[in-house]
Amino acid sequence: MKLPLQIYTEMYNKAFIKTDCWAPVNKRVEEILDYKNLYVAASAATQVPWDVIACIHSLESDLSLTRHLHNGDPIFNRTVNAPAGRPLKGKPPFTWTDSCIDALSMIPKPDLWNLDWKLYFLESYNGFGYRKQGINSPYLWSMTNLYEKGKYVADGCYDPDYISQQIGAVALLKNLLI
Repeated sequence: MKLPLQIYTEMYNKAFIKTDCWAPVNKRVEEILDYKNLYVAASAATQVPWDVIACIHSLESDLSLTRHLHNGDPIFNRTVNAPAGRPLKGKPPFTWTDSCIDALSMIPKPDLWNLDWKLYFLESYNGFGYRKQGINSPYLWSMTNLYEKGKYVADGCYDPDYISQQIGAVALLKNLLI
């Protein structure tokens, strides 16, 4: 019997970046690589792999260093949107690194960071609400053949016809891990 986590690697191996999405994915990967040293430093402080941090940074704050990694709120204050009131320690304005460390402390980390655990961590970071909708999470699968449509356009507000324009973590990882 397969462990439930193994489905991530099986899906990852079946996923491919849609032809019309190669250009934006490649551009975003180039932008991510400009920040690699920052992600590597954050990885050392959080024990979360740099590529996972890079995916979250892209998805939550469009690679802005003036936005919280938690949810994209400005780092000049505590977060307002879920999770509200973060970081718990310190006084605003926060540094991106302080926000990153706080955000990544909120989710339990695996002992071994294989691909299954990276994808599980990324999905858990955004939430498992898409499973209830019967679709693959765009947070992971957007711009791949394993996602078509459906997105939470706001907290608790699901639109079954909305097509995510964000680059999902899998499309990023497929280029970052080459």
